[in-house]
Amino acid sequence: MSVQERPPTGNPTGNRTGDPSGNPVRRLLSTVLACEAIVIGLAVPVAIAVLKVDALIAGLVCGGLAVICLVMAGMLRFSWAVPAGTALQVLVIATGFMVPTMFFLGALFGVLWGTAIWMGRKAEGAGAR
Repeated sequence: MSVQERPPTGNPTGNRTGDPSGNPVRRLLSTVLACEAIVIGLAVPVAIAVLKVDALIAGLVCGGLAVICLVMAGMLRFSWAVPAGTALQVLVIATGFMVPTMFFLGALFGVLWGTAIWMGRKAEGAGAR
């Protein structure tokens, strides 16, 4: 039997293990986290140049949260990751104490996070029918 003739093995959907593309909730949540990481990362130069926040503090807080967002996007296959991501949304809102615009942007991403959970679960339910 040649490589082309072999029946598929493993996951019947063809998705890689841990790939969020097979689950609508994980796909939406990982997209929100990836976009959030970009916005938080862009808050670092604003905090330093415009608001005169210490560069080390701005880099550690905003840069650290951006990295955590990216790591969480990859960890969404675990059941504990969604509640942890929800807690992360609170931390992002709290960066508004350093960069006031982040109060608004953090709340916006919090709404997107909740909407992604709601719409993703709705899509899962529709797919099960």
